[in-house]
Amino acid sequence: MDSLCLFILLILQCLQRTTAPAAEEITWTYTGLVGQSEWLQYFPDCGGTAQSPVDVVTTQTKYDPGLMPLTPLGYSQHGYKPFTLYNNGHTAVIELPDWMGLGGLPWLFTAAQMHLHWGSGGPSHGGSEHTINGLSADAELHVVHYNSELYPNMSTAMTQRDGLAVLGILIVTGEETNPAFNNILNYLSRVRHADQKVSIPAFDIQSLLPKDLERYYRYNGSLTTPPCYQSVIWTLFHERVQISKAQLLKMETILYSTRAEEADRMLLQDNYRATQPLNHRVVFTSFTAESGKELSSGEVTAIVIGVMCGCVGLAVIVRFIVKTIRMKEPEKAKEKKQDVALNATSEGEKKEEPSPSPQTEP
Repeated sequence: MDSLCLFILLILQCLQRTTAPAAEEITWTYTGLVGQSEWLQYFPDCGGTAQSPVDVVTTQTKYDPGLMPLTPLGYSQHGYKPFTLYNNGHTAVIELPDWMGLGGLPWLFTAAQMHLHWGSGGPSHGGSEHTINGLSADAELHVVHYNSELYPNMSTAMTQRDGLAVLGILIVTGEETNPAFNNILNYLSRVRHADQKVSIPAFDIQSLLPKDLERYYRYNGSLTTPPCYQSVIWTLFHERVQISKAQLLKMETILYSTRAEEADRMLLQDNYRATQPLNHRVVFTSFTAESGKELSSGEVTAIVIGVMCGCVGLAVIVRFIVKTIRMKEPEKAKEKKQDVALNATSEGEKKEEPSPSPQTEP
């Protein structure tokens, strides 16, 4: 009898060892054994019909005049308490104080955290999660809020359909340094490895956002990482923010996805999810095509150069005309003087001609 019980106990232990681990115990990655293509196997919501990110095709968006301008609440009132920056193995996260929030939505949303997504190839090689007309930006910032009117905390809200509101900010590169992003990037070297945390000075979160908060795209979607809950009201701003090439390079090359004690270090790169099908969802816009039309930096440069060339050309033409007129004026004056001289000579000759002598009568 004892032998039978021992045998059954051994079988149960074997079954426990071979049972698939719970989803929360899975260490997912963007590539590899538990990469994006495998997320669905461990996280069923990742196969839902309302997943994020998406490609925003501007010709297929719908203008909604009811979309109000977003109002950051307390973003600039950071106080003196430091923020917490940490490397969770997937991205760099900054925890936000609960006095920060977001207005302009059907409910009040309280700030929870923000994080970044980037690529690995430098400028023009992608790195953003959302795309516009199939084109990627170099990186993307997400500011995450939870519905504090309906739910007590982030953990509860993230499982509900109307639980989260996330701001998406597309990041491009240029020549100028963005000092606002240095509030994060200058401290990445202190959290190079997964699970490392550091306190950093508090700063104005709104300085990270684009200046134009009135023009944006809105759709219902999901978390872009496992467990991919379809609980997010997404707001993707039309205006991009710019950082320098050096700032992008720091973002792409300074962090590791592995812990400090691990021998094989792996750079934390390409931490963005591929765009997902819309599946009949509609992406709404807060602006019309005309009001949302912006010139690119290249177009602005071309216009400026064109105007400058036009002005130079016009100046050359005007100068040529003036010079020609000035050259003709002396000639006309000379001709006039010659005419006056000829007239004077003719009159003089007429005066010098002798008058006919009178004839004597016989």
